[in-house]
Amino acid sequence: MRGKNKCSLFLVSLLVLLSIFFANLSNIVLANEDAKSKVYIVYLGERKHNDVELITSTHHDMLASILGSKQASVDAMIYSYRHGFSGFAAKLTESQAQSIAELPGVVHVLLHSFYKVQTTRSWDYLGLSPYSQANLLQDAKMGDDVIIGVFDTGIWPESESFNDKGLGPIPSRWKGFCQSGQKFDPATHCNKKLIGARYFIDGFLAAYGKPFNATELDDFLSARDAFGHGTHCASTAGGSFVNNVSLGGLALGTVRGGAPKARVAMYKVGWAGGVVSSADILKAFDEAIYDGVNVLSISLVDKRDVIYYGSFHAVASGITVVCSGGNSGPDAGTVEDVAPWVISVAASTIDRSFPTTIMLGNNQKFTGQSMYVGKDTGFVELFYKDRDDLEGQRYCEDITSNDTWVAGKVVLCFTLDAEEEIIKQAQADVLKAVTYETGTQILNYIRSTSDPKVRLKPTKTYTGKYASTYVAYFSSRGPNSLSPAVLKPDIAAPGVDILAAYIPTRRSERGYVFDSGTSMAAPHVAGIAALLKSMHPNWSPAAIKSALITTAWTTDPYSGEPIFAMGDTPKIADPFDYGGGVTNPTGARNPGLVYDMGTQDYINYLCAIGYNETSIKQLAGKNSQCHGGVASGSILDINFPSITIPNLKGSVTLKRTVTNVGNPNSKYEVIIDPPQGTVVEVKPMYLLFNPKVRTMSYTVTISTSHKITTEYYFGSLTWVDGMHQVRIPITVKTEFPNVFGD
Repeated sequence: MRGKNKCSLFLVSLLVLLSIFFANLSNIVLANEDAKSKVYIVYLGERKHNDVELITSTHHDMLASILGSKQASVDAMIYSYRHGFSGFAAKLTESQAQSIAELPGVVHVLLHSFYKVQTTRSWDYLGLSPYSQANLLQDAKMGDDVIIGVFDTGIWPESESFNDKGLGPIPSRWKGFCQSGQKFDPATHCNKKLIGARYFIDGFLAAYGKPFNATELDDFLSARDAFGHGTHCASTAGGSFVNNVSLGGLALGTVRGGAPKARVAMYKVGWAGGVVSSADILKAFDEAIYDGVNVLSISLVDKRDVIYYGSFHAVASGITVVCSGGNSGPDAGTVEDVAPWVISVAASTIDRSFPTTIMLGNNQKFTGQSMYVGKDTGFVELFYKDRDDLEGQRYCEDITSNDTWVAGKVVLCFTLDAEEEIIKQAQADVLKAVTYETGTQILNYIRSTSDPKVRLKPTKTYTGKYASTYVAYFSSRGPNSLSPAVLKPDIAAPGVDILAAYIPTRRSERGYVFDSGTSMAAPHVAGIAALLKSMHPNWSPAAIKSALITTAWTTDPYSGEPIFAMGDTPKIADPFDYGGGVTNPTGARNPGLVYDMGTQDYINYLCAIGYNETSIKQLAGKNSQCHGGVASGSILDINFPSITIPNLKGSVTLKRTVTNVGNPNSKYEVIIDPPQGTVVEVKPMYLLFNPKVRTMSYTVTISTSHKITTEYYFGSLTWVDGMHQVRIPITVKTEFPNVFGD
């Protein structure tokens, strides 16, 4: 880590409730007691028929052919995936897994892995006020009858956010259910809002190697949430209206989800503080596809594993899949969940801030960001424990509740001993609250006087012009490390200081807290996707994704100023920070044109990255095949609502196709903002639509004489008519030799 990253400066007010907390997820050693046997996922691709019992029987036959008997197969099998696709999870030795991988019909054998899981104002900021009659929220009837599935740590069903006031009958197409379990009774805990609640733990337990112990794991053997993360995400996406919600008086208002009349189904896959089994995730996909969800909100991280495969089948079934992009920013190439058929979401801020005044004994005054809900402290002692010869420097993580010397004081401390991800999150919090320069001034003041004092005033809540929009420091960034020609993230959404439902805690007995992360950003987009699905029930997942990306804000929606991306050095945000921009729900409701795609387009993508015909048929069905071959560069012709060229050599021509979803009689003109050093030509430059012509294609030729290979350059291509601006980002890096030799 770079210099400033090594030692983050914190202001910590102890016993006056001004604190910066670190929340380490439980470190659980998930090692099987039998070192020779591990959990493997055998992925077989598309189902060959619809008889689920026969599918499971063939899974046992395949496994028995390797293990030697049907009973051995029954003992080893953990899950049979049979609804949305075909495959199974089982305990195998490495040699047995290798033998299965060589059998006909096997697409991929994956070693089991673990993942970790990653509001009153945000919806108003996004233009979805319930008091306006002209926005997507009203046009979509608040998401009525759309079903949002959530893969997470469970749900707290008693939360007010899951009340079913004003909701009609459960949609008749719904095939899911609520599952009984520890402290979870479907008869009392499910209703017309929370229509599904299931849990998947067999993969976790198989790898954990021990029976479930609620006390040891600090969890419930049911869909009930013991961590809070799942409840927060579910209420953000589809929570009902709840009035007069705040945290200690901060951010007072009505909390709700993006689609407050949508139905919610929880698929609990996160255990023991957020540890997630890949086998359990894939089973959740299998069941959610069968159950009939319309949108999936997944705040987990995955490079190219089970979410990649599970989401492929979900999207092929018409389900919009929204994933968090990860919290490993601001480093480049850290974005996760990069499958081209999912919506990968970055985290941005909203127009709300929590200014807190700090006054030193020498009358220096600073305004930082915090959530101090106590009283004005008056001047109290400001303490910093310097290093001495007898005792090492006292770090923040060394201070405990037994340290009586901190009572009634405000303490300045440093932190070093934390996981890299925790330090990055802490840095984001510190930079939001106190600058390095401010921290240095405070430390200098402490060292310049024998009796340093400080005064803290209660935090206020400001909205509107007082807070500008930016991409959060922690939000993972592009480029896409697995497929550089596919832009990721796709879009940004509010993910900083989001107030939503939680499990009841001592800090919030009512059960509403602030949380930050791309985990909070993804359910914002899932809620908006649910509204779009309600308003446009025939739109494909690709059409919904296109509408979101092509209408996104690239400047602050209120001030018109550039959106910045926070990092070691803040900069103007680019597509690797926020994809198409910050989500604009009202613009997405009527985008004018969409870049639509179907399963065949995704098959063509897989062909372009090297899948052969045999693998394609296993993955997507026997009638599937590559169209257009796998010639070099064909990936650029996949109909993404973006253009990303990671290796431009001279010039390239590619094609895009748009579908008119607006006025049947429309004329669009192209506006080009070419990346620096490039020439961009579009043919034709005008698109004319009428009731008989709804789809048109155009070509884009991009050429350059750049000699430097290390820089990406950014531009855009926008189709405009009298009502719409349909913008896609252009990202280009050249591959000419450097003639200067440096």
